[in-house]
Amino acid sequence: MRYAPTAQPRRLRRFLPGAALAGLPLLLALLGPLLAGEAGPRGLSFTLGGGHRLGTDFVGRDVVRQVLLGGQSVVTVSLAATALAYAVALPLGLAAALTRRAWLEETLMRPLDVLLAVPSLLLVLLVASVYAPGPGGLTLLAALVTLPDAARVVRAGATEAASRPAVEALRMQGETWWRMAVGYVGRSMARTLAADAGVRLTGVLYLVATAAFLGVGVQPDAADWAVMVDRNRTGLFVQPWAVVVPALLIVALSVGTNLLFDAALTKNDGPRGSARDRKGARP
Repeated sequence: MRYAPTAQPRRLRRFLPGAALAGLPLLLALLGPLLAGEAGPRGLSFTLGGGHRLGTDFVGRDVVRQVLLGGQSVVTVSLAATALAYAVALPLGLAAALTRRAWLEETLMRPLDVLLAVPSLLLVLLVASVYAPGPGGLTLLAALVTLPDAARVVRAGATEAASRPAVEALRMQGETWWRMAVGYVGRSMARTLAADAGVRLTGVLYLVATAAFLGVGVQPDAADWAVMVDRNRTGLFVQPWAVVVPALLIVALSVGTNLLFDAALTKNDGPRGSARDRKGARP
């Protein structure tokens, strides 16, 4: 008799494409500085060979070493900004959805509409024209411009869940706000938040990369994937690896992250999954 594979291995296999794509940029961001070693002698700009496996960049630095050093800033800032945005958006959105006071809901949400009206990159450039933000300042800026969208998604999802009879029953039983907001409403909208988090992280990643491309938050000659794309694009047809490798790593992180979220959101107990399970078990 032949039996269908168990559900657990099938579930784990769904994560393999996303883990493979996102894993490499994450590993390079975490372990790259440890593997980079000391800087060797510089070569000629935009050359291949000469002891440099991927050639040299626009000032003769080894591309492999720059790639190993350049992921930490992009990945760290993007992840920190997304986490910070949701840390503020979740309580704001839940409070606006669960309150019965219209003035409180307006007070919480209307200031965010002002931020939403300003293009995110324009706001980053305006702030950068006043003072030069470092990685910490760029993290705060990216979280600030991401907050309005995230808060509106949280509020929309929470409003639908808060209108259910179960929430009214919890209120009548005297349950705490935490139990209603997190215990029921938060759990009901977990899939919506997970789907939005994947899109939001991608948006923050490209915002941070674009800001670094324009020289905001990093030094002009810093070891940064986005800066590498900007500074080496003039030699693209002479030495393409200095541009192609960091660009592909940014794309792989974005696509892989969304594939991981999609895999986590896929249900195992749906009708299609059950039909496949029944069909897979053959005598």
